[in-house]
Amino acid sequence: MKVTIVAIFFFASMAFIPSDDHKIASATVKTLDGSSFNTEKISNNGKPIILSFWATWCKNSVSQYDNIAENYADWQKETGVKLVSISTDDTRTSPKVATMVKTKGWEYEFYLDINQDFKRAMNVNNCPQTFLVDGEGNVVWQQAGYSEGTEEELYALIKKLAKGEKIDKK
Repeated sequence: MKVTIVAIFFFASMAFIPSDDHKIASATVKTLDGSSFNTEKISNNGKPIILSFWATWCKNSVSQYDNIAENYADWQKETGVKLVSISTDDTRTSPKVATMVKTKGWEYEFYLDINQDFKRAMNVNNCPQTFLVDGEGNVVWQQAGYSEGTEEELYALIKKLAKGEKIDKK
């Protein structure tokens, strides 16, 4: 019985979760150079945004970013999507963020949520957690967890948003 419950929780945590439309929460985070930034200013000129919470110590987060990076330039060219990355690393591990970003060559927009205020405001429980935001700033979909290949499902949703289509809330 315990194994069944654990298995159900594991697979449910990786599920795509349609989300009731809501805006990105307002919180103050830091840029990689230490400047303050209010998250309510996250925008992409009416184009889709991937808002992703991650941590340097989370292997699934790093795998997700590596796999998206392989096609990110094409995704941007086709849809105009922008990935906004929110590190939930604490004061002990946050100095590793800039080094990892540079080493990996990730071309995303990075912020540090050291006090995890933004993480709490967005109801993020685990890393990675990914939100898809439409051109009007509404969160229209989210995914908790990551498994190999789910970035292709995410991209299919991004293409729908870029065409002005609604995300199915089944």
